[in-house]
Amino acid sequence: MNAMTGAVPGASSGTRSVPGVLRTGLSRVGFEVRGYFRAADGVFFGFLFPVVLLGIFGAAFASLGEVGAKPDGSGGISMAAYYLPGMAAAGVLLTGVQNLAMDIAHEKGAGWLRRLGGTPLSPVSYFIGKAGMVLISGLLQMALLLLFAALVFRIQLPTDPELWLRFAWIFGLGIATMSLLGVALSALPRSAKSATAVILPILLVLQFISGVYLDFSMLPAWLQNIASFFPLKWVAQGMRSVFLPEHFAASEPSGGWDLGLMALNLGIWLVAGLVLSVLSFRWVKRS
Repeated sequence: MNAMTGAVPGASSGTRSVPGVLRTGLSRVGFEVRGYFRAADGVFFGFLFPVVLLGIFGAAFASLGEVGAKPDGSGGISMAAYYLPGMAAAGVLLTGVQNLAMDIAHEKGAGWLRRLGGTPLSPVSYFIGKAGMVLISGLLQMALLLLFAALVFRIQLPTDPELWLRFAWIFGLGIATMSLLGVALSALPRSAKSATAVILPILLVLQFISGVYLDFSMLPAWLQNIASFFPLKWVAQGMRSVFLPEHFAASEPSGGWDLGLMALNLGIWLVAGLVLSVLSFRWVKRS
């Protein structure tokens, strides 16, 4: 959590010109990143959580052997490799939605945003700082997760440049969408104390029904349909298309990765998140 008492980093007096707003926002990125990594609970439950879970799942289910082998016995992967895409998707969710929703809700409930609203700081500059923090922490988290997977569990990462290009646009679109939804979700808690109780259950349920912790094909059709309405399911499916062998696509509901449909759904949620963020954000909490 960021301490916003005293001078406001990046705030300046005078007219808020576009270059000035951008400059102020960029100057806040470092401030937000430092604040994020100084919060031990946020670092563990957001930044390190996917790595910890991959370690637990990979070790706990290692005795099950390989999964997803073809009829001829080839193409199987370890359980750790099977869980890697889900943990990557969880990282995007936690870094974007959970991180921003709880952070902004706490700042609002504690009165820090009210004080910021009395300064020349523009809301655009404020969110540029938040977006920069999410992007930097998300990239570091993903790098740590993949490094952990490769070194500890010897997971074979993709070697095809096309797959890494696919990963880049899925990650970028996913983190942007989740960040905007996190801003919108921050308006739900009525106080800083209720932020955790309001936000965490929503995200936990989404992870269980979206193919993060459970095999998505094992869920009943009605639950798959509900999950398909939300963006996490599409991010998880996109990560599976990057990190799982191609023949695993047959296990998807449609029998394929559906990359175009995935981009469409994430794009719709991106626009929805932007609209909801603009409509719901206030410097002060609603009574």
